[in-house]
Amino acid sequence: MVEEQNIQFSVPSRHNEKLQEIIRRINQDVELHTMWECANVNAVDRAGISDHGIVHIKIVANIALKLLRMLAEADVPMGIVKDHQMTMDDAEVVTVLAAALHDLGISIHRDNHEEYSLPLANLKAKELLAGIYDVRERTIVVSEMLHAIIAHHWDGKCYTIEAGVVKVADALDMTHGRSRIAFEAGGTNIHAVSAQAIDAVNIRKGESTPIEIEVVMSNSAGIFQLDNLLKRKLQNSSIAPYVKVFAQIQSETERNILKRYEI
Repeated sequence: MVEEQNIQFSVPSRHNEKLQEIIRRINQDVELHTMWECANVNAVDRAGISDHGIVHIKIVANIALKLLRMLAEADVPMGIVKDHQMTMDDAEVVTVLAAALHDLGISIHRDNHEEYSLPLANLKAKELLAGIYDVRERTIVVSEMLHAIIAHHWDGKCYTIEAGVVKVADALDMTHGRSRIAFEAGGTNIHAVSAQAIDAVNIRKGESTPIEIEVVMSNSAGIFQLDNLLKRKLQNSSIAPYVKVFAQIQSETERNILKRYEI
């Protein structure tokens, strides 16, 4: 299992003082870091699937926040802003907290972990938010965060942009064996082969959509990852109209583009 004790949780908080304080609290929270460790033991050591500890959490939080900010720049309305008259800073808090707490349920069991994450995340989020919001606003933030957590299952319906970016970000942690599709370590089936085929995931501003995601792979087996996880999650998210996904297969030696797909 990945050594996690010295890894710090971090995202670019910019000028969001609420988010800065939450990041500080997360990094001082021994219980939370231990729950991430327990989740990873269940995932890697016991279930034989890919990392679901703090490395995964950091990757998802950073991707989700990047997607959220790109959509905000394109004037896509955030759920907590549109429906609760709160701010973009609050949308960032919802997104980062959901990413940080979305897999806590794996510390209980991998199966149905989205549901098990809810009570754990509810308690932990209230601790992390104490004194930052009044009771009413904290309740809204926690409710929006819990929605994003339960909706990160591939077929869960996303009611908010915040939920959609967390869901898609979770699927995008897929490079070099980091697939979110469960596969047995060391196996030679399509799950294992495709998981090793993804070389890079590039996220950039699109020409016809606010976001373009380019997935670079070494062979066509990587398409299995896209069709069976990313495509399904994106199609069942709230951000599908704003995202285009391209995949290209490159020669490992010459880095020439051999094939290009639009997902």
